[in-house]
Amino acid sequence: MLDTATKRRIDTARDILVGKVPDPKSQVEQITIALIYKFMDDMDAESEELGGKRKFFTGDFARYGWAKLMRSGLGGHETLALYAEGITKMPENPGIPPLFRDIFKNAYLPYRDPETLKSFLKIIDEFSYDHSERLGDAFEYLLSVLGSQGDAGQFRTPRHIIDFMVEVLDPKKNETVLDPACGTAGFLISSYKHILKTNTSLPSPSGRGAGGEGSRTGDLLTPDDRGRLAQNFRGYDISPDMVRLSLVNLYLHGFTDPHIFEYDTLTSEERWNEFADVILANPPFMSPKGGIKPHKRFSIQAKRSEVLFVDYMAEHLTPQGRAGIIVPEGVIFQSQTAYKQLRKLLVENSLIAVVSLPAGCFNPYSGVKTSILILDKSLAKQSDSIAFFRVENDGFGLGAQRRAFDKNDLPQVKAELAEYLHRLRAGETVEPSPSGESEARGAKPQGEGFQPTLGLIVPKEKIAANGDYNLSGERYRVGTASASIFPMVELGEVITLQRGYDLPKQSWLEGPHPIVGSNGVIGHHAEWKESGPGVVTGRSGTIGKVHFIESAYYWPHNTSLFVKDFKGNDPKFVKLLLEAIDLKSLGAQTAAVPSLDRKNAHRVKVPLPPLEVQKEIVVEIEGYQKVINGARAVLDHYRPHIPIHPDWPMVELGELCTIERGASPRPIHDFITDATDGVNWIKIGDAEVGGKYITATKERVTPAGAAKSRRVKPGDFVLSNSMSFGRPYIMATEGCIHDGWLLLRDQSDRLDKDFLYNILGSSIVFAQFEQAATGGVVNNLNSEIVRGVKIPLPPLATQQAIVAEIEAEQALVATNRELIARFEKKIQATLARVWGEAAPLDPEF
Repeated sequence: MLDTATKRRIDTARDILVGKVPDPKSQVEQITIALIYKFMDDMDAESEELGGKRKFFTGDFARYGWAKLMRSGLGGHETLALYAEGITKMPENPGIPPLFRDIFKNAYLPYRDPETLKSFLKIIDEFSYDHSERLGDAFEYLLSVLGSQGDAGQFRTPRHIIDFMVEVLDPKKNETVLDPACGTAGFLISSYKHILKTNTSLPSPSGRGAGGEGSRTGDLLTPDDRGRLAQNFRGYDISPDMVRLSLVNLYLHGFTDPHIFEYDTLTSEERWNEFADVILANPPFMSPKGGIKPHKRFSIQAKRSEVLFVDYMAEHLTPQGRAGIIVPEGVIFQSQTAYKQLRKLLVENSLIAVVSLPAGCFNPYSGVKTSILILDKSLAKQSDSIAFFRVENDGFGLGAQRRAFDKNDLPQVKAELAEYLHRLRAGETVEPSPSGESEARGAKPQGEGFQPTLGLIVPKEKIAANGDYNLSGERYRVGTASASIFPMVELGEVITLQRGYDLPKQSWLEGPHPIVGSNGVIGHHAEWKESGPGVVTGRSGTIGKVHFIESAYYWPHNTSLFVKDFKGNDPKFVKLLLEAIDLKSLGAQTAAVPSLDRKNAHRVKVPLPPLEVQKEIVVEIEGYQKVINGARAVLDHYRPHIPIHPDWPMVELGELCTIERGASPRPIHDFITDATDGVNWIKIGDAEVGGKYITATKERVTPAGAAKSRRVKPGDFVLSNSMSFGRPYIMATEGCIHDGWLLLRDQSDRLDKDFLYNILGSSIVFAQFEQAATGGVVNNLNSEIVRGVKIPLPPLATQQAIVAEIEAEQALVATNRELIARFEKKIQATLARVWGEAAPLDPEF
């Protein structure tokens, strides 16, 4: 259990860093590095006390020891230089194990403020280490600050959901446990704790003896058992940052040699022949543009990550293997071929239960609706049915704060699911009765039927009946009522959708009437086909993207469907309905090109409030959206203002920095998405608007391609030379930049890095960029222009004072991100009131 003092120290360390390191993941990395740094020095000190020798900070590395960093009399700049150099050189230390080298790989100090560092190190100095569970829990709390969803669609799984899944699967001490998308190793840690707990002596009535005083968790495990445990746990992750955090997490929970591998589960084959008895995962749901490009050994040919991950786990179970997998609702009911093939594979070979979780269960990280698939290859062969359970409350409120309350269906679902599995293992055949309720028939006498209160048992034959293998339990419940307070009707009763009109591009004319296609307004024409206002959604191309047309007259293009008849409903409310539906899942496959099927869309059930209520809902959401738009405008347009003193010299950037343009390698096949030895390929899209650091990339380039590119390293500055014109970012990762970037490498001891960052983003520099930029419609920069830009160069102390003032200002600007998040949640809450708990995504709901 995490103690209050340790939690306070972690919170304080984050508070100290937030002004210099606003990104939560970067904060976690900086605290992790500092904790391990001190940990090594503490182990050296303990070794000396016991008569041994130091092994971490010896030889040339003795000068970096923690005690030397903290000694009195060491100046702030000296401390900063020593610590920054120490963490950068630590991977070269021959005295540390490979695990620690991995932890310090590419480590660097992203700020240069001595006072911040000294305050930070003082808090880290208060931590004590004893290899206890307490420190492991402290690290897991630290990981909990990794809030926002990652680029690959990954987000943190709540601890109580992890523990629920682990207890259902009940991993044993001699079984192999795998998480093929392990993130920070939460499932592996929970499984390890579960095995320890189930191998601990029960206390005697007197409190003494077995399990009483002097006993410890896992005391029934032999040394050989513990040795096998260390070998039986494996994790894969595509992100080197997540691998590093997983290694630390497992190490602090007693794994001296954790088996976590940087590995792309979907595109690499090296570990294809490795199987596991227990697989637990919350795999990333998001697929990159163009989809995944998997190898050919999957049973299901697909490009969607959620399909491939589930297929992978189902195929990599041992004959007695079990799995618990969190999936988005699309896996449950989407009608595309790959999804149906996947569900058929699961129903026929391994699926025994589906647990539907409430929407909002993953707040504040994501509001996505999810379910848990429970697989058991052995039991699935002897069962003709599948159990469906619905969790409406998981013990926490479903708002952004997720505050604990007393409504919790998980214990009841766990008990009923355990009873269902027990009956299957006992050789009983569990079948539904005609009424939709269930009873168990077999070894037990008639009348002792199994009737779950939070679920139902459905025969596989019924699930397979129409070939869709839909896994929405509510579909099979007799007399299901809508959870919305408004009547649920088919979309075809609310509007009529019609395909747009052909208009060859060569016949487009400049005119007053917008041509609206799948990507919005794509041109203008002198003629028009429909009167507005209108609502248009992509039919092909950008499928499902919805556009509202204010124009009185417009031309709906044949790449879209448009609302031909609103049937008396508010057009803007109709737009909200269409946006809430997963239109992509309603596609038809024609000539290998996916397109939105109008008939499928008309069958979707939607809530239909009265017209006046529709208008009220629209006004409420538009009010929230105006706040969001205003906050985004602040983030987009804010630039620090630095008043110039006439005594300050104006110096060209070329005198202070090396400035070079990025380079894109040719040919195009040098770009890759599936190589573990590739180099990060940094594009404009990898930079967050209003952000400071570039921490991750979505693509890679081959080593051969990297040799033809411009390499950057942590601490380098990059400027966008066209899109997001002139915005500066600091690299927090290494890689290569394409020719849309300019590289600035600080080569001067006269510059404070944070001052350089702020001056590059200021109106002083931006005005010079605009004046000197080349290009017609789009401004462009080049290295020669940037070299000639002049910046004020006050003394270092003045630079640091300016930075402090600007950062206080930026902290206020940054609150707009929180404002955006809050009002987006308000929009979601309003829509939730409309839909209730009925799923707006399923055309069969």
